[in-house]
Formats: sequence, C-alpha cells, structure tokens
Amino acid sequence: MDFKTHDVGATAGFLAALLGWECAVAEEDPRRAVSVYAEGVRIGGVSDLSRPPYPPGLPAHTAYYIAVDDADGRTAAAEAAGARVVVEPFDAGGQGRVATLVDPVGAAVSLWEGRSLRGWARPRTLRLACAEPERAADFYTRVLGAVPRGASIVRGDAAPAWELVLADRDPRALAGPARERGGAVVREGGVTRLRSAEGLSFVLGSPDGARGGHADGAAVRP
Repeated sequence: MDFKTHDVGATAGFLAALLGWECAVAEEDPRRAVSVYAEGVRIGGVSDLSRPPYPPGLPAHTAYYIAVDDADGRTAAAEAAGARVVVEPFDAGGQGRVATLVDPVGAAVSLWEGRSLRGWARPRTLRLACAEPERAADFYTRVLGAVPRGASIVRGDAAPAWELVLADRDPRALAGPARERGGAVVREGGVTRLRSAEGLSFVLGSPDGARGGHADGAAVRP
C-alpha cells in the first residue's frame, strides 16, 4: 500500500491515532520517504502528492502494488487481457520496476518487480467491489495465475477500487476520533468505511461473504 496524500503529516497522524500504525522516515531510503509500520512490520508508505512526479490536482488515494516476477511481461499480458496501461514499466531507481494499469472493470493497480526492495508485508484482506466480479476474477487469473491471495471480489455499484478490509476494528469506537481529525465513519451501500479528511478509506468489519471459491485462497461473490 502507498497512501498518496497532499498532507503527509495529517495522514500519518490519522493512521497513528485511528489505527495504531507508526509512520517514520525509512532511513535506508535515499528519498527519505515515510514508511508505515504495524506492530513493527513495514506494511506500506506515504507519498507526497505536492511533489514530482505527480501532476497537479491528483486527488488523494491509496495505491496497491502486486509483486510480480516480470513487470514488462505481466504488463503486456494485462494489456492483452483488456487492461489500460496508465504508466508503462519503468525503473524506480535500483529498488525495482513498476507499472500502473486500470483493469477491465475500472480498478487501478500497480505491478512491482522487486530488486533491492522486494516489497512490504501483504495486507491481510483486500476487497474489490465492481459491477462485474466474474470478469475481474478472470482478468487477474489470466494475468497473474490467480486472484491475489486474501482478496475478495464482490458485486458493487460504487466506482471500482481495491480497498483494505480492517475486520477487527469497531466502527463505533472509531467514529469520534475520526471526526476529531476531520474524517468520518460512514455507512454506504451496505458497507461501513473509515475515511480520512482527504478521503482515504478503509472497509470496517468482516468482508462480504463469498459464494464459490477461487484459486489461491481468493473468493468471488456474484
């Protein structure tokens, strides 16, 4: 995960106060980027949208990266399977090679071929809600060999996006602290979400139940 924000300090404070995650500068990173830790394990980063290479006006969002063996090959396979390539594969210094695409159902995701940086710990549960869950599952299976482990792909009417599911968090306990920091706990489309002041969001509570298994521990709900 990479939380892309216009206010790194506020985002770091929100993650620390609401979720108990620690945000600190990665000393080994020459860019002095902010990393996110949960119980001492590095799980993501925070990027400043006010700096290059981000274009002006880009809204805050969470970027999710999937580790792959061959960024160029997997990107070509994704495009052949119906994805739109937003950022062609490029070298991120000596850390790795990365590409960003929008899958056939409209969800953005990045592919990461690690070198000096293999990646961060995988989020426990991810959720993709879209109008065509079967199509999304077929795409990831064709491109990656399986839907990412721990992912749940479900039917939904909102704009498609990958989201982190925090199944062990109490929405009622988070509502007050979220408001104090300009965020909110909202109920929409049958799903409860925690949102930061800039709109970074997390699904609260257990992910949607699944009917029909999918490869590699993932699930698809019609």
